[in-house]
Amino acid sequence: MSSRFLATSIGLIAILLWAVLALTTALASRIPSFELLGLTFAVATAMGAVSWLFRPGAASALRQPLPVWALGVGGLFGYHAVYFEALKRAPSAEASLIAYLWPLLIVLFSAMLPGERLRWHHIAGAVLGFAGVLVLGLSKGLSGFDSHAIPGYLLALACAFIWSGYSVLSRRLKTVPTDAVVGFCGATCLLAFLCHGLFEQTVWPEPREWLAIVGLGLGPVGLAFYAWDRGVKHGDIRLLGVASYATPVLSTLILVLVGFAEPGWGLGLAVLLIVGGAVLGSLDKLAPRPLKIDAASAKVTP
Repeated sequence: MSSRFLATSIGLIAILLWAVLALTTALASRIPSFELLGLTFAVATAMGAVSWLFRPGAASALRQPLPVWALGVGGLFGYHAVYFEALKRAPSAEASLIAYLWPLLIVLFSAMLPGERLRWHHIAGAVLGFAGVLVLGLSKGLSGFDSHAIPGYLLALACAFIWSGYSVLSRRLKTVPTDAVVGFCGATCLLAFLCHGLFEQTVWPEPREWLAIVGLGLGPVGLAFYAWDRGVKHGDIRLLGVASYATPVLSTLILVLVGFAEPGWGLGLAVLLIVGGAVLGSLDKLAPRPLKIDAASAKVTP
């Protein structure tokens, strides 16, 4: 088994774990957002720090420049603080789908980086993705639309931009070791508890909520970040990017299966539009690049 294949497989684990993020968060919906954020990232930090006991010197990865810390902590803390709040203010399935526009936005933002071009299928994919978001609201009917959920939808949209921006900028930091993520998780935990003390009242979790919190910290808010970091830095990034478009589908199906969402036509059509738009937006990643033949030197290059 090649190291590249192994790293790609590890990255795919993150995608599977993120599919249950909406469900486990909904199970702990009674816990204030920042309290939940602090508790889950405390578990994630402890899990990473324990691994250092078996790898002497790994903690040296925390010695990173300030911009690296700003990106890591800003991405993790910013995304989850907004995401948890979005799920409290809007239905889980709809908010989760909107937040999972991030794979499509990653494609769009990546195309704007130096050396890349924004092509027609990028724009068409973006239009399809946002059409899916629109369908979510229209499927409720104008008379039945809950205006109180609008802030939640907007927060979920902000999540998509925060995570896609963090992911694209992280592509430039491939030399930063994965162990640095432990520090980002720890800083996120401290910021979350600080905000909790300033803005929220503590709610002591019930046994079922403790299970959800530990599950979040070990999986979607813990192992997933370490696995994703490993995958995108050492695995097949194109395959991981395309595979991440399956996350909203898996997440929504799980919510429907456990009764947290209704399998209506609007939800199904929104899934098709968002995933279809994401695939269309990554058309150049899916299609093989044609070979170029240098007539002068008779060399074949990709």
